[in-house]
Amino acid sequence: MFALALRSVRQRPGRFLATLLSAFLGAVVVMTFGSLQDTAGAPGVDAVSAETLRVSSNIVGGYGALLVFFAVASALTVNVRQRGAEIALLRNTGATPAQIKRMVVGEAVLVGLAAAVLAVGPAMLGGRVLLGLFQDSGQVADGVDFAFGPVALGMGVSVTLLASAGAAFLAVRRATRALAGARAGRGRVKKVAGVAALVGGTGAVLATFAMDATAPALMAAPGYGAILLSVGFAIFSPALLRGLLTVFERPITALAGASGYLTVQTMRHRAAQLSGLLMPLVLFTGTATAALYMQAVQTDAIRASGLVRSVEDKNVATVNLVVVGIVVVFACLMIINTLYAETSYRRGEFGRQRLAGATPGQVLRTVGLEGLVLTVTGVFFGTTAGLSGLLAFTAVRTDSPFPEPGPGVWLLIVAAAATSTLVTGLTTAHRALRDPAVTAANSTA
Repeated sequence: MFALALRSVRQRPGRFLATLLSAFLGAVVVMTFGSLQDTAGAPGVDAVSAETLRVSSNIVGGYGALLVFFAVASALTVNVRQRGAEIALLRNTGATPAQIKRMVVGEAVLVGLAAAVLAVGPAMLGGRVLLGLFQDSGQVADGVDFAFGPVALGMGVSVTLLASAGAAFLAVRRATRALAGARAGRGRVKKVAGVAALVGGTGAVLATFAMDATAPALMAAPGYGAILLSVGFAIFSPALLRGLLTVFERPITALAGASGYLTVQTMRHRAAQLSGLLMPLVLFTGTATAALYMQAVQTDAIRASGLVRSVEDKNVATVNLVVVGIVVVFACLMIINTLYAETSYRRGEFGRQRLAGATPGQVLRTVGLEGLVLTVTGVFFGTTAGLSGLLAFTAVRTDSPFPEPGPGVWLLIVAAAATSTLVTGLTTAHRALRDPAVTAANSTA
């Protein structure tokens, strides 16, 4: 089956581009911050500089590993779902589920290995740039030299391969179980994971009130709480989306007419698939809202007290901004990859709609409305998760329930989410509508 996986990657490399890009960016992030460990362990590095480098590497490297898994899983889930006919044919010709899993996991490992190799050069450059930023801000001594060694390579290769293999295993397991009609067990596991994330997030947010108001690490508990709540909302996103569609079905239909009605019915039917888009939207909005506003509140509080920012304060600020940057990049990547693949795969559906009497304009309006509903849903639950952590942090840090910074940053976050969703969906749909309706209706991708 490994030989079959190698032949599959060679014959149709285009189907693995989204996975390769996700794994490549993830490997660059993990190796870049892994190189900080190599630099910290080099001879002659002072204790303060080494601590700054290690803390940043551990925190951001952990986020990076998690986001690599989500990004690769998002790309592979779409890839495997679109290969449903191929997987069914393999089953019908005698392949066992275990053989199919080994083939898909083998493909993912090969792509992940290629991504890790390609990431070495950019990661070395990124590590040098990052070290320079730490030195310019006074967090690391100027005499510290950059090092890229076994820790960076080991972290990058192992995390990328494990994420690729694990994501591929879960994706193909869903596909093979769906062919066999086995869904109940997976549904229970998802519910347990969703409840655990919501409970853990709530606990982390509440733990903020037991912490010292002046501790630089005060942002950790509400920050993690916001992320866990975002994950919980994302896991339950199909049910949440159906609930919102039930509430807003009449207003959407009244405002958009036939396109609105078609949008509601299509999204209800495809709620499970659309959860792959809601997850990065919720994570992006929740994490960015909490981290950016908490950092702004912390900076304002330090300035108001007249104190000079310590090295630890600077470390926390740097880590927060870098984490938000990583989340933004990966979330946008996941949104674009997933939405592009999903919309391209609907070429046949669009063709059948046109044969049934829908105009290209109506199809585009339907896709646009779907993107708008998805954006509103993701932003709403992401903002709810982010505000839960932010308000707890603000109440403890400033004795005020509301942060002073205005809505400007949040509006930029919403604009980024809406742009990624609407532009990708409409552009891809417009390309799909170039084909004649009869040709598109017979298309499988």
